[in-house]
Amino acid sequence: MKEKYYVTTPIYYPSANFHIGHCYTTIIADACARYKRLTGYDVYFQTGTDEHGEKIEKKAREAGVTPKEYVDKIIKDAKDLWKSLNISYDYFIRTTDEDHVRRVQKIFKKLYNQGDIYKGTYQGLYCIPCESFWTESQAKDGKCPDCGREVKLVSEEAYFFKLSKYQDKLIKYYEEHPDFILPISRKNEMLNNFIKPGLEDLCVSRTSFTWGIPVDFDPKHVVYVWIDALSNYITSLGYPEDDTLMKKYWPADLHLVGKEITRFHVIIWPCMLMALDLPLPKQVFGHGWLKIDGGKISKSLGNYKDPREYINAYGVDAVRYYALREVPFGSDGNFSEEALIGRTNSDLANNLGNLVNRTISMAHKYFNGLTKNPKVAEAIDEELISKVISLKTVVDEKMNGLKVNEAIEEIMEVLRSCNKYIDETTPWVLAKDETKKDRLATVLYNLLESIRICAILLSPFIPDTSNKILEELNTKETSYDSLDFGKLEENLQLNEPKILFNRIESK
Repeated sequence: MKEKYYVTTPIYYPSANFHIGHCYTTIIADACARYKRLTGYDVYFQTGTDEHGEKIEKKAREAGVTPKEYVDKIIKDAKDLWKSLNISYDYFIRTTDEDHVRRVQKIFKKLYNQGDIYKGTYQGLYCIPCESFWTESQAKDGKCPDCGREVKLVSEEAYFFKLSKYQDKLIKYYEEHPDFILPISRKNEMLNNFIKPGLEDLCVSRTSFTWGIPVDFDPKHVVYVWIDALSNYITSLGYPEDDTLMKKYWPADLHLVGKEITRFHVIIWPCMLMALDLPLPKQVFGHGWLKIDGGKISKSLGNYKDPREYINAYGVDAVRYYALREVPFGSDGNFSEEALIGRTNSDLANNLGNLVNRTISMAHKYFNGLTKNPKVAEAIDEELISKVISLKTVVDEKMNGLKVNEAIEEIMEVLRSCNKYIDETTPWVLAKDETKKDRLATVLYNLLESIRICAILLSPFIPDTSNKILEELNTKETSYDSLDFGKLEENLQLNEPKILFNRIESK
């Protein structure tokens, strides 16, 4: 039986069409899912949309449509974008899905019936854009500490979740599970800024608007959008109605979230799960922001292009590669079209594309495109082969540590070594000496085999390009189990090489 791996993106708020920041999180989740599938895991990869709340209701009213009509259009566009980016999700959940709505109502009622939710009156500060409650001490000069916009004072009848009840248990869980929150800086921030000062009970219903999931036993209330949204990770698995998928995939192995919503995922969500007597996710990774010109990508500012403009101009794998390679995962990074062009030219066109093209071209020129391995080895071969042999283990260690950019760099370093190996072995010189023909065949075999192994390991990151390389090699040895050096078949007829990446002129 395969080992399972359940990875999620946050469910995105469809107040406007998605930008490159949404793509960043989703591409990383996709790379993690693809890598685990490659290595033999039974993967469940989920993404989706968080569609309720006061902000959506307001935007729909301004647009003269119903909230459902408003979000439907954006979600259709989002699914098209994920298709354009080769996102291999297994399930796309919408919080307007009937089964999600029904299951959230049952979760809310269960927590109410067992005394973890109670009725009261809420008076305090609320940020509509973030759908977040704040205390006076948390707000900064009357503004939301997350987005910097004005918060408003609200007072209304509400239901509350006993968050304070689980404070000590949550701290203990943090202590016993040091890798629950990554990076460590996020964990320290949660403990020092939110938990240790004292958790207050959480307002979990609203009556001042209607676009949300009704509390079925008190319909003038709608469920607080974060209770609704966080529940998606288990309602998609059938909870609390059917435990088939829950038994198979829960707890989640990895929740990927932006740093601005880490608080909800590592405070509210684990406390909800404790109240429901369910296991907690194994890890929550709060990554940094992908910025534009040093500033946050903002729907309200509109300081971004449709990501499909980059895909259409440079190719899907160039965009995927840049998002995965350019930013150390966990830190903030800057998105720049010039940097995307530079990275595509240096890594994909020059290092990878040029290597594949000239190696397969030489195999056609000198051996009519047939692979041969006479094993006429020299000392110089060992350095390259040893790097290729160790690559599988190194990439696995990096990916298990979510050091995605470092995993890719390890593969790129091996490809650079291949280019260096060509310069040092000079196949064009060997070809002039008939007595060196077997040595030439060995050199080309070592290169082709190195390319095959790198192409397989690149498949989670740039899947289209990986497939093209393996098609040019015409090999059947494309699985993770075939990564041992020497698996490339002999007397294999290679296909003609094609340009993988054209060099891009800087704008």
